[in-house]
Amino acid sequence: MKFKSIAFLASESPEAKEALAKLVARHGNAEPDEADAVVALGGDGHMLQTLHRFVSTGKPIYGMNRGTVGFLMNDYEEDHLLDRLHAAELTTIHPLKMVAKDESGKTHRAIAFNEVSLLRQRYQAAKLQIAVDGNPRMDELICDGILVATPAGSTAYNLSAHGPILPINSQLLALTPISAFRPRGWRGAILPHQAKVTIKILEGQKRPVAAVADHVEVRHVREVEIAEDRKRSAKILFDPGHSLAERVLREQFRF
Repeated sequence: MKFKSIAFLASESPEAKEALAKLVARHGNAEPDEADAVVALGGDGHMLQTLHRFVSTGKPIYGMNRGTVGFLMNDYEEDHLLDRLHAAELTTIHPLKMVAKDESGKTHRAIAFNEVSLLRQRYQAAKLQIAVDGNPRMDELICDGILVATPAGSTAYNLSAHGPILPINSQLLALTPISAFRPRGWRGAILPHQAKVTIKILEGQKRPVAAVADHVEVRHVREVEIAEDRKRSAKILFDPGHSLAERVLREQFRF
């Protein structure tokens, strides 16, 4: 893969803007649609925005951490960028697609590379009904919420909610409750990647629920369908030895 032209995109943080100025002075800054690669400067939130922007374009994206956690990012260095790009390992990921119907009957669509989450909007717990591929699996779950995570997103919110870490190349999804009250002992499920999850909100007027796909929020939903979107994909570049697969594996041995 040749990288003759690079587009640099920075978040609003001072560190990212400073890095942008230095790298553009060295390499120039191509128009994103015409560049051979996109270099995202910021944190994981900025990387997610960049993935959304270039989904299904085939444009490889190389992130350099100028944020906090930086799980989806490579280490920041000003030198040897072209060498790092040529040596980088390519990972292709697929997002989830969310179809949510709100209380007025309006349909909202969005995609998520990390997770689609349903969250209670008020003081009362959400009451949810869950079906997988059209088959009822749980008639009533009382909880703060629930999420469906991709392998790439399984180390994010999903892990904080005590969901399983999924190997990046596994064809699986994680279905994880958030603070389940009843049934209290239910820890969620691991599903095949082609599964379609349908979640209906019970007593929605009394117990309103919002659905969130990465950074897109829909409030007062009544039913949400979540499935992997095999027609869309994003390409991420990682330094050798620091691939997304290695990072996900490493997370399973952290204390």
